[in-house]
Amino acid sequence: MDGSTNSLDDVSADSSAEFPDRVSMMEGRLQAQEDEITLLKSSLADALRRLRVHDQLIPLLKQQLIAVNPAAARVLNQVCSEGCSRGRKQSSSSAPDELRHPNTRVRRNSEKLAKETQEKTKKRLDKKAASSANLLTRSPSLESRAKDLVSTAGSPGSRRATYSQGQSIKMFIRGRPITMYIPSNIQNYEDLKMEPPAEKLELDWVYGYRGRDCRANLYLLPSGEAVYFIACVVVLYHVNTRTQRHYRKHTDCVRCLTIHPDKVRVASGQTAGVDKDGKPLQPFVHIWDSSTLVTLQQIGLGTFERGVGSVAFSTADSGAYLCVIDDSNEHMLSVWDCAKGTKHAEVKSTNEAVFAVEFNPSDSGNIITCGKSHVHFWTLSAGSLTKKQGIFGKYKKPKFIQCFVFSLTGDVLTGDSDGNILTWGKSPGDVKTLGKGAKETFQIMRQTQAHEGSVFTLCMLQGGAVLSGGGKDRKIIRWSADLAPERECEIPEMFGAVRTLADIDGEELLVGTTRNAILRGTFSDGFVAIVQGHMDEMWGLATHPSQNTFFTCGHDKQVCLWNTEEHKLDWCTTLEEYGLCADFCPNGAVVSVGLSTGRWLVLDMQTREVVSDFTDGNEQLSVMRYSPDGSFLAVGSHDNFIYIYTVTESGRRYTRFGKCNGHSSFITHLDWSKDGKYIMSNSGDYEILYWEVAGGCKLLRNRFESKDREWASYTCVLGFHVMGVWLEGSDGTDINALCRSHSERVVAVADDFCKVHLFQYPCPKLKAPSHRYEGHSSHVTNVRFTHCDRHLLSIGGKDTCILQWRVTRAGTGDSSERLASAPASAPALAPASSSSHESSS
Repeated sequence: MDGSTNSLDDVSADSSAEFPDRVSMMEGRLQAQEDEITLLKSSLADALRRLRVHDQLIPLLKQQLIAVNPAAARVLNQVCSEGCSRGRKQSSSSAPDELRHPNTRVRRNSEKLAKETQEKTKKRLDKKAASSANLLTRSPSLESRAKDLVSTAGSPGSRRATYSQGQSIKMFIRGRPITMYIPSNIQNYEDLKMEPPAEKLELDWVYGYRGRDCRANLYLLPSGEAVYFIACVVVLYHVNTRTQRHYRKHTDCVRCLTIHPDKVRVASGQTAGVDKDGKPLQPFVHIWDSSTLVTLQQIGLGTFERGVGSVAFSTADSGAYLCVIDDSNEHMLSVWDCAKGTKHAEVKSTNEAVFAVEFNPSDSGNIITCGKSHVHFWTLSAGSLTKKQGIFGKYKKPKFIQCFVFSLTGDVLTGDSDGNILTWGKSPGDVKTLGKGAKETFQIMRQTQAHEGSVFTLCMLQGGAVLSGGGKDRKIIRWSADLAPERECEIPEMFGAVRTLADIDGEELLVGTTRNAILRGTFSDGFVAIVQGHMDEMWGLATHPSQNTFFTCGHDKQVCLWNTEEHKLDWCTTLEEYGLCADFCPNGAVVSVGLSTGRWLVLDMQTREVVSDFTDGNEQLSVMRYSPDGSFLAVGSHDNFIYIYTVTESGRRYTRFGKCNGHSSFITHLDWSKDGKYIMSNSGDYEILYWEVAGGCKLLRNRFESKDREWASYTCVLGFHVMGVWLEGSDGTDINALCRSHSERVVAVADDFCKVHLFQYPCPKLKAPSHRYEGHSSHVTNVRFTHCDRHLLSIGGKDTCILQWRVTRAGTGDSSERLASAPASAPALAPASSSSHESSS
């Protein structure tokens, strides 16, 4: 990374306030059309493959039946003709009408409310409503009916038993039937009862900080806790004891934050977002107590549009009022009574982006706002607001006024995108030009060149000194009260630009950066990171097989190893391409990472060096999965193939063993059997296939034979044992990932609506109850249990957030020991309880 990288940070931060890029929207539409074409091709290929298999089976069955019972052969002819016509009809009409790419498809990201999304959702819901009544049907499959006829011909008394073993369940996703066979140990599927699991989740730790596109979102409380936010969570992190508390009453991503003059109350505003049906939700501001985490007041529900961009408490009257600017086109500025929660005044601000708002600390009747090419001075009087524009006069008007503070003398200091600190003051009216009625104006009194690139933040210290944080130059400069530079330092390049500053004791500082890190340090000793996170969407997640660590990778090209006990980043390195999937070798010595180009790497956990480098195809990889004993590695690709490698030398040497060829769409998930001989895989067109690896990567045509097979892991989102995790009317992309616990008691689900769910395992019936947990503000891309089931990790997409959940069990103090020692066999399915639970759905 060099100076050009910092310049990009500078520019991207400025442009974050601009309207959405139309080019990217057109690219998204083009991608959706390409995905639809791919789907139609894959559906046609799938239909042709099934017809070929059907045509191959008919002569064999006829020969067997004719030999034992000519009458049964006539019955089989009738069954096959019915099945053939029905199969052709389904192949042409039941294919899903949309195929989404996990990396490029438009997500239900809470920060993007688009009319196109709502229309698409409405169409999808109409389709769901039409097919929801037939979401699940139970019937003997065509194969089992044929088996039944053969068995009945040989032994009339055995027909019923064979029929029971051949029962199957059909689940429909987007009109496509998915057949799942009932295991032999389930005697009566209809009598199975689903319950919420005894296990529950508690938020233990939040990794990450939102600094890339938010301002003034880092404060220090008298309690020694730093307050900041990411996703839907406001984090209170004690900088000395390294503990966290969490305020979790927001329903979508938090966008702004401010501290009350009493240093206890906090106001935080959120974006509007959408619900699971695509309907817009209403944004609001919460005023809450930082010591008890109790919500004291909800402000503006039903008033703000799109979201809340900036908030500020008044100071002169001990915080009686709260000023809010929303994200509507007019950026409505409103003033609220904090005690009553009522609106005191409201006015249209500007059509340009607004970055900050503050009350004058000595007069609550004066409010300042700044943003794109403007500084506005507002007067609040008798419930109305009037505006005066700051006059730039002979000085060049910058593109962005990024921030401002009030000096001890009452002047306003602004930092802009040209690197200047401008000092603003009142000037008497120009009587000579405007006559006796001329009013006073706000003009620039002084210009101070401060930084190369933008001035992103200003911080007033006791005694009148000022701190400024730069973008391109990454410098922090301390200025005297008369703006003479006193000290300066430069933060490490890997953390990006200075986004916001918080004073600890006049000497020690907290620094929020544009690359989502929080630093702590001094001018003399330098700065170290106390909070770090990814900078872009994450997809890859893997937990170590024997240690309390986990591995992540994402679109920022970073691969990171995290420690769940110490709650910190152990190490991080940057790759040439971005990673989408990962898995640890069972011995824990290496981790494999699948990249966006078909390339995959193996990293040594000790040296962090690449020990193997391969490429399979030229499309992105979606799954990396080692066999239970570590002797094989399966690589799932978007070219529809699963590549199998033999693994030797403790995971450091790989040799191509074979290729699984049979899917008609891209691979999404796969799992190995406990004996390491078989693979179960899912694809983008909602297909479940089984493979015999030891026999030469052979596709098992008769899926009925795999119904009793035991799986070492369960991450496939489609399968009999996890069928109940799907909501009625799901479109096939609503669930991004799932993971069964090592104890085989529960299964965690990551959905497209920002939620993490916890179901009992097995979960083979639709509408199964679950515990539902909020915290992410974007689609949840992956979930994994740690090796002892003590914690569950979930990673978000656009929110760049990692949430660490503690697994507990009702009636126990710390259930992690019980979970870790629970038997590997699945628990019996008990009758459903009549009691309800708040988080059950």
